[in-house]
Amino acid sequence: MRVFGIIFGVAASVISTVAVADKFGDPAAGEKVYRQCKSCHQVGDGAKHRIGPQLNGLFGRQAASHDDFRYSKALMRAGTGGLEWHADTLDAFLENPKAIASGTRMSFRGLKNPQERLDLIAYLRVFSDSPANIPEADPTASPTDHDIDPAILALKGDPEYGEYLSSECTTCHQTSGGDDGIPSIVLWPEEDFVLAMHAYKNKNRSHPVMQMMAGRLNAEEIAALAAYFAVLEE
Repeated sequence: MRVFGIIFGVAASVISTVAVADKFGDPAAGEKVYRQCKSCHQVGDGAKHRIGPQLNGLFGRQAASHDDFRYSKALMRAGTGGLEWHADTLDAFLENPKAIASGTRMSFRGLKNPQERLDLIAYLRVFSDSPANIPEADPTASPTDHDIDPAILALKGDPEYGEYLSSECTTCHQTSGGDDGIPSIVLWPEEDFVLAMHAYKNKNRSHPVMQMMAGRLNAEEIAALAAYFAVLEE
């Protein structure tokens, strides 16, 4: 429990407005705030793990406790140290994720607006309080949400070849899973990685550098990179 005390002490030093367990914001407003989260997290009926874990039943759960999701070692240490998700700990984490788990792979700088955090917490609480009446999920990267040839998605990449190709990726993206303004790509689901890279390649995503990088790669090379980063340990 000493580790949890340290973690919670850090959280207390960084939050400007602590949300207590029985005080929440507006779930309807929180749904709009959640748009910043849904590229990585799903919530609602049929929600699945994607880049981040699904968020149903979040309240009262130990951090990093989904057995079928690969968390960062930093968040796993926080969970085994006693960190649970309640209004106050969520408020601290949402303001500055790295203040709670310095090595988290969560590529999010945090919500600085206290009311936005309270509204988002209220929205997430809906999916903990009423599991039998959870609204339909709103996935953002489902397998049917693209026009990529299924044969491309079916390619099995070679992680060793992906490691050989990865040097240009790792000049910006950290293999530790950390992020300094550049999103982490460590332990991405392979399909998500492939879809993103082909979106850059086809100029459906607007980022000139990524469009240039993806444009140099063929489908087999993208599959190999996806396979490498999907299993890369910290």
